Amino acid sequence: MPYLKRDGDVFVLNLGTEGQNIDSENRFHPDWITEVHALLDEAEASEGPAALVVTANGKFFSNGLDTDWLFGNFDKNCCYLDRVHSLYSRLLAFSMPTVAAVNGHAFGAGAMLATSCDFRLMRADRGFWCLPEVHLGMPSTVAMNALLTERLTNQVCVEAMTTGRRYAADDAIAKGIVDGKADAEALLAAAVAQADVLKGNRKPNLQQIKKALHQKALAGLAVETTPENLGFSPS
Repeated sequence: MPYLKRDGDVFVLNLGTEGQNIDSENRFHPDWITEVHALLDEAEASEGPAALVVTANGKFFSNGLDTDWLFGNFDKNCCYLDRVHSLYSRLLAFSMPTVAAVNGHAFGAGAMLATSCDFRLMRADRGFWCLPEVHLGMPSTVAMNALLTERLTNQVCVEAMTTGRRYAADDAIAKGIVDGKADAEALLAAAVAQADVLKGNRKPNLQQIKKALHQKALAGLAVETTPENLGFSPS
C-alpha cells in the first residue's frame, strides 16, 4: 500500500509499498485508492507552509487500472472508475502545491495521475508516459477525456489517445506533458527542491485559484460514469 513521509515541509507520497518489491506496478486497486485519499487527508491536516511530491520506486510510477480486479468485478466498473476519477479531482484542486516525480512507467490511469499534479518531472533515462487504451480496446471515460483535454493540447491528446504513443522524457517535455527531467538518482531530490520553493504558496486562496483554473476539467471529472457514456448498452 502507498505511504507518506515528510522531507522538511514537503510531504512525499509514495505510490508503492514501503519495504517491499520496488517494481510493484502500483495499480489502482479500490483499497489502494482509499489509502491514497487517507494519506492526502493526513497531509492536508498539517498546518503551515507545505507542498506535496507524488512518486514511487523502481520501474513503475503507476501502471494504471487494476484490470484483474476490474474484470473480476465488472458489475462495479462504473463505480470503480468514478473512484479513480476522484483522485484526479483531489490532486487538481489540492490545497498545497504538487509535483509529480515520475520515476518510471506511467501508463493509462497512472499517466493521468501524474497529469493531475501541478508540475511534473520525469526520469531522464528510462520510463514512458503512455495512454494505451486504444490498443487495449478500452474506452476513455467522460471524466478522463475532460482531464486530458484541459491539461494537454488538443493535438497532443489526439496523438496520445489515438495512437498509444509511448513518450520518453525528452518527447514528453517537447509535447508539454511534463515540465522537466532528472537522472534517476536525482529525480526525487529535484522534485522535493521544486516543491520546497513553492511551499509558501499554501494559503487559503490557493485551492480557490486551482478550482478556477481547472473548472472545466473538474466539471468533467464530476460526471458520473454510466454504461451509456462508456459506450456499453445497458443490460
